[in-house]
Amino acid sequence: MANAKVIQSKQDAVDVVTSKLRESVSTVVADYRGLNVAQVTELRKQLREAGIEFQVLKNTLLRRATAAAELTELDEALTGPTAIAFSNDDVVAPAKILNDFAKKNDALKLKGAVVEGRVISTEEIKALAELPSREGLLSMLLSVLQAPVRNFALAVKAVAEKEEQGA
Repeated sequence: MANAKVIQSKQDAVDVVTSKLRESVSTVVADYRGLNVAQVTELRKQLREAGIEFQVLKNTLLRRATAAAELTELDEALTGPTAIAFSNDDVVAPAKILNDFAKKNDALKLKGAVVEGRVISTEEIKALAELPSREGLLSMLLSVLQAPVRNFALAVKAVAEKEEQGA
């Protein structure tokens, strides 16, 4: 009876992780071996502030969840101590935060990621982390869209000033 309860609780844990893998827009897997408690606490704080869930999970549980979510390509990254960051909103945020933290703390190693249902490599994670934030991209787009209107307004103003001087 107790054995059945243990098996059921493990299956429930696999189901939870599977649903997180399916629902998150960005999931980053990292090796946290060598980080001290203060460093892990700081990393968790940064991720929490960005709305990212960060967990340390057993590799066997993760392998079962990746099999259920049809993301078995991620299994090769599931060796050694594994921490995983799930983001349901921002694709870039987990990669950016973990990559920046890894630059400051050599002990943190990025191992792999799933972005919008596609498994990506460590190099692709780092490239994704270098992208500007969503707000930065929106401000760039806005300035590009405003440029023609601004130039037109300056041209109209120049014509109006020229006519005033001629009159």
